[in-house]
Amino acid sequence: MEQPAIQAKDLTRRFGEFVAVDSVSFEVLAGEIVGYVGPNGSGKTTTIRMLLGLLRPTSGHASVLGYDTALQFEEVRARSGYMSQKFAIYHDLTVWENLRFYAGVYGINDKRRILETLAHVGLTDQINELTSGLSTGWRQRLALGIAIVHSPRLLFLDEPTSGVDPNARRAFWDLLYNLAAEGVTILVTTHYMDEVEYCNRVGMMREGKLLAMDTPLALKKQYVPGSVYEIYATPLLSGLSILEKLPAIQRVSLAGDHLRIILQPGVDPAALHQAFEAAGVAVQSIMLGEPGLEDVFVHLAKG
Repeated sequence: MEQPAIQAKDLTRRFGEFVAVDSVSFEVLAGEIVGYVGPNGSGKTTTIRMLLGLLRPTSGHASVLGYDTALQFEEVRARSGYMSQKFAIYHDLTVWENLRFYAGVYGINDKRRILETLAHVGLTDQINELTSGLSTGWRQRLALGIAIVHSPRLLFLDEPTSGVDPNARRAFWDLLYNLAAEGVTILVTTHYMDEVEYCNRVGMMREGKLLAMDTPLALKKQYVPGSVYEIYATPLLSGLSILEKLPAIQRVSLAGDHLRIILQPGVDPAALHQAFEAAGVAVQSIMLGEPGLEDVFVHLAKG
């Protein structure tokens, strides 16, 4: 059996009395895309920094690509790519000059190799543009090119799509799927729940703890204990107030122009009509919905 690309065992990091990462254990298999999701300050970045050997754990152990991250961090970094939250690019250089500079850091001077990387991330047409003139989405692609110019077997991406528009986010994930299809293992942190729906597995962090890690489908089956319904009613806020008082409702929230609930197992949604009618709220429709990873996270966070 092939060795996992990442192995973390009871990984812990303290800053004084503050516990940033609290006894985290998980594995990432070769070729997987694993999403690491949680709010800001939950410990995602600190975990990545320990896995890269940029930060020593207070306790616990980790290995990356078979190397001890505390003792063999140079080997880890030589074989891994890292894209941080703040893209490490020079705004007064062109796209080509940025990529050529970082390729040189890895000892790569082959012009063809650099051009192939530019093509890989879709920046061939922007090769001579100043980085300062690029949109955030194009700078994001350049940062990814810098992370993969040395053909790493493993990529660490720390909130790579933060601050970019939905179209750029979608295009960026298409690039990640292409890399995974070529055998690159990817650990990506994000606070966008919709993004990690497409990962092979998802780990959920909160206050330094890894609450759960599994496939999106398995997480939903285990941690969404009820049925999701989308309710269209008028007036909306009155409907929300009614649902918040019903004991059969595990969770209720506004979802744009309608209400979204998680109903306890075995409860007939027709009973909701009666509650609405008694309060003078008109119901247009009650439709079965799909559980999401946000539902999973809210359930785990309450626990």
